[in-house]
Amino acid sequence: MAQGLLGLMRSRLSTSRTHLVLLCGVTGQHSPASWWAERGFSSTLQDVPGEPSSEDQVTVHFINRDGERLTTTAKEGQSLLEVVVNHNLAIDGFGACEGTLACSTCHLIFDKDTFQKLDAISDEELDMLDLAYGLTDTSRLGCQVCVKKSMDGVTVRVPMDVSDMRKQLEVGKQSKQ
Repeated sequence: MAQGLLGLMRSRLSTSRTHLVLLCGVTGQHSPASWWAERGFSSTLQDVPGEPSSEDQVTVHFINRDGERLTTTAKEGQSLLEVVVNHNLAIDGFGACEGTLACSTCHLIFDKDTFQKLDAISDEELDMLDLAYGLTDTSRLGCQVCVKKSMDGVTVRVPMDVSDMRKQLEVGKQSKQ
C-alpha cells in the first residue's frame, strides 16, 4: 500500500510545482516507503516503533522562556521540534506550523560553538528567521536542526518572545467577551 501511495504522490508531484522533502532523513534500516507506512500521514509527530536503544539516545537541555531547564532525550535524526512535541515539553507556542517551515515559533538560540557545528542553513530558514523575535547570530529553527550523536548534552535557549498569531487571536477573543 505504501508503494502505491508513494507512486501516486510521485505522479502528482511530477505534474505540480510542489516538492516533498524529508529534512532530517530516515535513520536506521527504514526505506522511505516503510517509514511512511509506519508513520502514516498524521499531522502529529510520533515515535517510530523499533527505533534504537537507550545507548543511541542524545541528551538535550532546553532553557525555557521563564528560565526553567527542561531535559530530555532524543534519537539521532529527529528534529529539535520533534523532540519537543514527542516529549510534550511545556514550551508555550512552540512549533505552530508543525515543522513545515512556515513560521518561526520553533526559534532556538545556540551557543556559538554548537552553532558552528550545525548543518548549513537554507535560504528558506533564513527567510523565516527574519520574522523571529529576539533573533541572534546563533539563532536557528528547531524544525530544521537534526539531532546528532555529537550534540549529546547540548543546551539550547528558547527566546523570551515568540511571534505566534494564535496568541493574538486568543487575546482578541477574550477582549470581545
